[in-house]
Amino acid sequence: MLAAIPEVCADGLSLDEVAPGLYLHSGPHEEATPENLGGFANIGFIVGAESVAVIDSGGSAAQGTLLYEAIREKTDLPIRYVILTHMHPDHMFGNAAFEAEGATFVGHHKLPRAMAARGPHYLGALQDLIGELADDTRIIEPSLLVEDQLELDLGGRVLRLTAHPTAHSDNDLTVFDQQTASLWTGDLLFVERTPAVDGSLLGWLSVMESLRGLEAERVIPGHGPVSTSWPEAMAPQERYLTGLRDEIREIIARGGTMEEAVETVGQSERGQWQLFESYHARNIVTAFAELEWE
Repeated sequence: MLAAIPEVCADGLSLDEVAPGLYLHSGPHEEATPENLGGFANIGFIVGAESVAVIDSGGSAAQGTLLYEAIREKTDLPIRYVILTHMHPDHMFGNAAFEAEGATFVGHHKLPRAMAARGPHYLGALQDLIGELADDTRIIEPSLLVEDQLELDLGGRVLRLTAHPTAHSDNDLTVFDQQTASLWTGDLLFVERTPAVDGSLLGWLSVMESLRGLEAERVIPGHGPVSTSWPEAMAPQERYLTGLRDEIREIIARGGTMEEAVETVGQSERGQWQLFESYHARNIVTAFAELEWE
């Protein structure tokens, strides 16, 4: 039995039905805090005629429990799948709330290795950030792995899952709801919040190019508001990532240093993104280490 939800979350999890049967909780542009139960990503679920699929379970078992309760307010259909878009804790630490339901956990074929490598560190960091509210949060790896593409049928509603090459992370998975032409990108798309490069800058730009050809009527990013303008919704992120690539390449070409890059690259983007100070310098360090070995 999971721990009781604290009084700070007594009002439950806010939801919007952004397409018929597709429900979204929009994460705040924050870091993990006790008030948000460690959860600041977009999470939600899709309801078919026979079953439900969760798309990312939240930042802690406590937030996952709120998501479970929100689902039960909408439907009593079985929760058949919990689909994890990638390894970061704000997206997958709510898994324990769905274990007793007997749901199948689904992820990129590289996700178990990533969770094993980073999971203990992520758990310790969550406990430091939210204290006892992290109780019951634990690592639950996916048992159904996606090598390339996989279709899941919720009962007259088919979801197409695609495992991507290294981009935002090395285990990014997208979900396309064929019934409503809705694309759930995970953190392959950030809107308003500063993108975080934790995989490959060049790979991310390449994956974005492949996503451009999808005929989606709406896109649900990992962070930020839903957009019905696709692929135009990618334009700010593409500008940011392309700018990092081009400016860092120029510094490397003339023998400049990573320290110089941290001081100068991407300064025109300041003021365009939430949490810029928290992520921008880290992005430069990650991208510089990749690009200097081109």
